[in-house]
Amino acid sequence: MASPTAPLASPADPPAATAANLVQSVDWLAIAPPTLAAVVGLGVLVADLFVDRHKKALLGWISVAGLAASALLLLPLLDGDRSTFCLTGDADACSYTADRFTLVIQFLVLGGALLAALLSVTTLKDADKRIPEGEYWFLLLSSAAGAALLPASRDLATLIVALEVASLPAFALVGIRHGDRKSSEAALKFFLSSVTATAVSLMGISFVYASTGTLYLTQVADRIQHVDGQLHTLAQTGVVLTLVGFAFKTAAVPFHFWVPDTYAGAPLPIAAYLSVVGKAVGFSGLILITVVALPSYADVWGPALAALAALTMTVGNVGALRQQATRAYSAVRLLAWSSVGQAGYLLVPIAAAAYSDDAERSVGSTVAYALMYAAVNLGAFAVAALVGRTKAANRITDYRGLYATNPLAALLLAFFLLCLAGLPPGIIGLFAKVTVFSAAVDAGLGWLAVVMAVNVVIALFYYLQWTTLLFRAPEGEPAGHRVPAPLTAALALTGVLGVALSGAPQLVLRFADTGLF
Repeated sequence: MASPTAPLASPADPPAATAANLVQSVDWLAIAPPTLAAVVGLGVLVADLFVDRHKKALLGWISVAGLAASALLLLPLLDGDRSTFCLTGDADACSYTADRFTLVIQFLVLGGALLAALLSVTTLKDADKRIPEGEYWFLLLSSAAGAALLPASRDLATLIVALEVASLPAFALVGIRHGDRKSSEAALKFFLSSVTATAVSLMGISFVYASTGTLYLTQVADRIQHVDGQLHTLAQTGVVLTLVGFAFKTAAVPFHFWVPDTYAGAPLPIAAYLSVVGKAVGFSGLILITVVALPSYADVWGPALAALAALTMTVGNVGALRQQATRAYSAVRLLAWSSVGQAGYLLVPIAAAAYSDDAERSVGSTVAYALMYAAVNLGAFAVAALVGRTKAANRITDYRGLYATNPLAALLLAFFLLCLAGLPPGIIGLFAKVTVFSAAVDAGLGWLAVVMAVNVVIALFYYLQWTTLLFRAPEGEPAGHRVPAPLTAALALTGVLGVALSGAPQLVLRFADTGLF
C-alpha cells in the first residue's frame, strides 16, 4: 500500500526505484484486531439480508464471537512493538503503531464492546423488533473498529478519521429505536454537539499542519519547537482548538451537556458503551495529542487540562448529587453524571504529565484508572439493564429492596458502586484513586489533589445512598428478575474482574505500563 506522504519519484528515476518509493508492506498482524471487527461488521450487515427474521438473534452471537476473536488477536502482539504504514526512509514516522499503550487501550475498547454486545443480545430480544438487528450490530462493530484504531494512530489524519469512525455509528445507535421521540432527540443533540467539536478540532489540526508541515505525531513534536516566530500564534491556536474536540469526547465540562440526555435516551447497552468505550477513545486521543505530539507546549495544555479536571469532577459530582430518586431514568442519569465526574479524575494524571519528570508514569495512572472504571461501570450498567427489564422507567427508587428479589445482583451493584466510590471492599477503586492522587501530588499539583479529595467525599454520599437502598425492605410486592444467559455472562465477567482486581490491585498498574516513550 502506498504511503500518502511517500516521496514522489523524479522522472529520471528508473521504474524499480519508483516502485521502491511507492510500495510498502503491510503488517497484517498488527492491524488485525480493528480489521477483524470491521470485517465481521460488514459480514453481519450482508448476512442480515438472507437470515430469516425469526433467526436474527444469530447475528448477535456472530458479533459477540467477532469481538471476542478481535480481542484474542491482541495476544500475538505482546512480543514487541510493531509499526506499519511508515514513511519511506523514516521508520519513526508511522501512521499505525501497535505498542504497549495501543494494546492496553485496544483491550479496554474491545472488551468493553464485547460486554456491551452481551447486554445488547437481551435488549434486542426484549425490544420486540423495534430495533433493526442487522443495522444495530453493523453500527456497533463499526464503532468498535474505529475505537480500536484510534490508540494505534500516530498521525493526525488517521487520528481524526478513527475518531469519526468511532463516533458516527454511535450517533445512529443512540437514535436507533423506531418511534421513540426521546431517543431521536438524544441522538440529534449528540450529533450536533459532536459535529461542532469535530469542526473545531479539524481547524486546530489544520493550524498545526500549517505551522509544522507534517501530520505525523513524532515529527510534529520535533518541528513545533522550531516554528517560525510569525507562526507561533497560529501554532498555539491550533493546539488549543485541537484539545477542544477531544475534551468533548471525554465529556469534560463545559463540553458535557450532551451526556445526561444522550445516556437516558439511548438503548441501555449503548449508554454503557459510550460511558466506557467513548471515554477510552477521547482519553487515548488526548494522550497522543498532548504527551506524544505536543510535549513542548505543556505550558499551554497542562494548566488548561488541570482547570478542566477540577471543573469536570465538581460539576459531574454535584450533578449526580442533585438527581431525584423518583424521576424517570434517574438511575441512568446518575450514572451519566457520575461518568462526567469520573472523567475529571481521569484528566488529572494527563494534566500532571505536563509538570512531571516522568510523564509516562502519569499517563499510566490514567490508563490504570480507566481499566478499573471500565470493569465496574459496565457492571453497574449490566445491573441497570436487569432492573430495566421489569421497571422500564429505571428510577433509583426501583432498586429499593433489590436484595430481597435478587441477592446476587444487589451484592454486585453494591460492590460496583463502592468501587466507584473508592471504598472497601472495592479495593481496586481505592487503589486507582490513590494512583491518581499520587500523580497529582508528585507533579506539584497539590491544589488539584485537594479538589479531588473534596469531590470524592461528595461522591460518597450519592453512591452510599444508592447502595443502602438496595438492602431496605421493598415497598409492595417485590418483582422477580429473570436473568437471561447473556446478561448473566456480562454480570459474571464484570463481577469476577472487579473482585480479582480488588484482590491483586497491583496488576492493574503493571498492565497499564504504557510504553509510550
